[in-house]
Amino acid sequence: MRKIFYLKTCDTCKRIIKSLPNTNGFIFQDIKEETITVKQLEEIHQLTGNYEVLFSKRAKLYKEMGLKDEKLSEPDFKRYILEHYTFLNRPVIVIDKSIFVGNSPKTVQAAIDFLANE
Repeated sequence: MRKIFYLKTCDTCKRIIKSLPNTNGFIFQDIKEETITVKQLEEIHQLTGNYEVLFSKRAKLYKEMGLKDEKLSEPDFKRYILEHYTFLNRPVIVIDKSIFVGNSPKTVQAAIDFLANE
């Protein structure tokens, strides 16, 4: 599977996607318009090994709901990601059996390098 979960209204996501050397053959899923399904989330969870990596602690709702003051478990992270798109750490770039989650410069560079070396 070659897929990118992103927000089309997010300038950071757009910048990262534009920086990728080759996105031919990728499926792009705007998670606001087409919410992530349980099956999709479970598939990407298998690649990361945990839901916390997929969870965005930068989301406004994270602070607004007081979640930063709670000790969240793996089922909690999964539930919140499925409840609201803003909790998915994005972009999520899936390239076959490899996954790159988030927008840290290190993660973005790793995705760029991976694609460049294919």
